[in-house]
Amino acid sequence: MRDVQYLEPLDAKDAVGEVAELFVDTFNEAPAGVWSAPGRVNLIGEHTDYNAGLCLPIALPYRTFIAVAPKESGVVRVVSSFGDRKPVIVDLDGLKARDVDGWAAYPIGVAWALREAGFDAVKGFDAAFVSCVPVGGGLSSSAAMTCSTALALDDIYKLGFGGSDSGRVTLIAAAMKAENDMAGASTGGLDQNASMRCTANHALLLDCRPELDALHSVSQQPFDLDSLGLELLVVDTQASHQLNDGQYEARRSMCEQAAKTLGVENLRVIADRISQSAGDDADAVQAALQEVLDKLPDETMKKRVRHVLTEIWRVPEFVSAFAAGDVKKAGSLFNASHDSLAKDYEVTVPELDVAVDVARKHGAYGARMTGGGFGGSIIALVDKGQGHAIAQAIADEFAHQGFHAPRALAAVASDSAHKEA
Repeated sequence: MRDVQYLEPLDAKDAVGEVAELFVDTFNEAPAGVWSAPGRVNLIGEHTDYNAGLCLPIALPYRTFIAVAPKESGVVRVVSSFGDRKPVIVDLDGLKARDVDGWAAYPIGVAWALREAGFDAVKGFDAAFVSCVPVGGGLSSSAAMTCSTALALDDIYKLGFGGSDSGRVTLIAAAMKAENDMAGASTGGLDQNASMRCTANHALLLDCRPELDALHSVSQQPFDLDSLGLELLVVDTQASHQLNDGQYEARRSMCEQAAKTLGVENLRVIADRISQSAGDDADAVQAALQEVLDKLPDETMKKRVRHVLTEIWRVPEFVSAFAAGDVKKAGSLFNASHDSLAKDYEVTVPELDVAVDVARKHGAYGARMTGGGFGGSIIALVDKGQGHAIAQAIADEFAHQGFHAPRALAAVASDSAHKEA
């Protein structure tokens, strides 16, 4: 038996000191300031964001910290505590998509994206990064990096977007472009919105319909686990989580093809049509769903669409169940989400399925994979005080099956990107 590793978030004061020290050691001057942005965990609504659907993330207390100083030239130098501590140096002038490799593509990509959007005030900078967001765990370590960078550049170059919710949408767009176009890791916007727009003790109900403006695309939903005697256990399976290997993009493309086949702009249109016509009649919903699926050309596309539509419907059901204190219903929706992701969307791996199964057997109300899949993390809704025992049971089963040792986190709904010092 091996003890499960529990990860604790960095203390903000300690993290500020650490990242400032790394900056000074690398660049021989003090930074202009320190900013941070959180990772996220998505409660429910997976692979719905790029289908104009609904999702429900919370920000985590696990954050990426960036110390920055502006430069007059277009040269960027970035260093991180999780790399080899040697700065990566790139000139923004003449930079093109995919010109930067590795982790540095994310922060440098943000500056490039802002300049591509016409913000010529953005010039070069020096930056150091320290993070406690698990890399490869499906908890949006990349969004924590791009969003902290975007907020820092907004401040030091006085762009004026970071101070309002609507303004942050511009920074979110730059963070998304950095990931999609510079780093080559497809993202639909859920992660960046969570990192930039979540508030403490709330989940962010994100409506990804393109016709909605920034102020109407989100609402803050109370997410107070203590009041219901609950905790949210997050287990990083340490099965490698990669979104730039083509699997994510293949599913996204198939959903777009399905929408074209059905003659709609996106799959959300179909989800809303069925909801409006069938209402709460479960049989009518299933009949309408089957009618839609029968119009699609192959079984794989049918499975992908079935997941997206049913997952969109599960999000408001979860919000309502949690608000009513119906923990069993909320847990059952977690379970249905995971089962759909495993069978219809086919984005789980053995480690995710085993972790979910063990959590359910050891008393979780519900458990599901979270994030893009193909590795990463699971979440489980459990009674307060039970998370450690369930995490240990998962670690024991992982040892029995020869998997890497998992890591556990206790999640609470944290706040968004902000300036630290």
